[in-house]
Amino acid sequence: MVSPRSCLHKLGSTLPLLLVLWDLHYEGVQCGINAEVEKQLELGKKLLAAGQLADALSHFHAAIEGDADNYLAYYRRATVYLAMGKSKAAIHDLSRVVELKQDFTSARLQRGHLLLKQGKLDEAVEDFEGVLLSKPSDKEEGEARAQLLKSDEARQLRSQAQSAFLRKDYYTAITLLDKILEVCVWDADMRELRAESYINEGEPGKAISDLKAAAKLKSDNTEAFYKISTIYYELGDHEMSLSEVRECLKLDQDHKECFSHYKRVKKLNKQIVSAEELIQERRYQEATEKYEAVMKLETNVPIYTTRAKERICHCLSMNQQTTEAINVCTEVLQLEPENVNALKDRAEAYLLEEMYEEAIQDYETAKQYSDNDQQILESLEKAQRMLKQSQKRDYYKILGVKRNARKQEIIKAYRKLAMQWHPDNFQNEEEKKKAEKKFIDIAAAKEVLTDPEMRSKFDAGEDPLDAESQQGGGHPFHRSWNSWQGFDPFSSGGPFQFKFHFN
Repeated sequence: MVSPRSCLHKLGSTLPLLLVLWDLHYEGVQCGINAEVEKQLELGKKLLAAGQLADALSHFHAAIEGDADNYLAYYRRATVYLAMGKSKAAIHDLSRVVELKQDFTSARLQRGHLLLKQGKLDEAVEDFEGVLLSKPSDKEEGEARAQLLKSDEARQLRSQAQSAFLRKDYYTAITLLDKILEVCVWDADMRELRAESYINEGEPGKAISDLKAAAKLKSDNTEAFYKISTIYYELGDHEMSLSEVRECLKLDQDHKECFSHYKRVKKLNKQIVSAEELIQERRYQEATEKYEAVMKLETNVPIYTTRAKERICHCLSMNQQTTEAINVCTEVLQLEPENVNALKDRAEAYLLEEMYEEAIQDYETAKQYSDNDQQILESLEKAQRMLKQSQKRDYYKILGVKRNARKQEIIKAYRKLAMQWHPDNFQNEEEKKKAEKKFIDIAAAKEVLTDPEMRSKFDAGEDPLDAESQQGGGHPFHRSWNSWQGFDPFSSGGPFQFKFHFN
């Protein structure tokens, strides 16, 4: 390679011209680079102002690639990172700004703010003191002094909170940590300490939000995910427990505690999901058996026994196993008097048992705890109508069958009673009149309960044979016994001379 000095020696008189050309070329290159960086900065600035953060970020990346010592490019990129919630990346860029331009007080003040939020109090204090030593503006000086006071107060509160925790005064620790975290909102250690305080105070549910924050603030925080999962499990939320323990295993598939807990939760979750699918398919007996298996599988966490009994209560009620449903629902309500589901299911069982007042009481109690539940309001109105109806004429009682009786049972009961109460069986005039009334009621009951539409109306609390509830006046059943002469309880209708033949 020919050296520059050799070239200059050979070229001789042409040197001044070449030097000018070289200077122009170098200046052009430098200007080109600066112009490109300025262009990227300007584009990024406009996009940032428009809220297009990702696009703005790409332009600031390009500016830094073009000039790795451009402190303004780092500062603007830090601004974008902050807007995107990436505080760690923002601190890294702000540190580079301070390194390149130590008297850039805005960057130092901004970094101090972020360090304070992270709970890095000593580093934050160093930044705020650095601002005061760098001839800041009046506004920056006031801000730095205010933040120094906050930092000092946070230091004192942190020391007091840690002392309270060590002496097991968790209530005081929580009160102090509340104040700290108003300032140091990204302090993972203080959030974990408050979570532990909540757990020790018997309020694990309140610990979850702090632990979730700590899981995000600390990299590979498997311990936080494990604790969140176990808390959800203890609270009876097996689905969230499974979700959180999977997050733990994503970070460390060999985590011994997480893997053991995962197997436990997965097994229980499988049983519950299977039981719920059976309920959706209305296979209530099989679903009941599944939930009985759940109770045997998890004996150490009482909430799962209670939840399983709640669902068994529902299955029994839906399967019209009224006595068993009432017993199981009552067990649940003894543990959880405000359990709306158990109240509704027991009320439904009471209705089938014609215990209308008890059903109304359960619906009214459920309404207190869930006043916007339209189903409760509708069921309560239905129960009130049925109570009123029962005080008049109850076709189920007339035939002596349950409200869930099948058509065959109704017809069988009707035939038996029709034979028993046929007026031709009675010679005494007073007894005959009584039998006539009874026979008409029996025939009316059969007519209503074997007609799906009429039975549906009656079950909803409306008597389809009650003249008062009908718009068009009376009904054929409101007639004298004479009109029923020749009626055959064993036929589907038509004239028939009813006679008994006795051996």
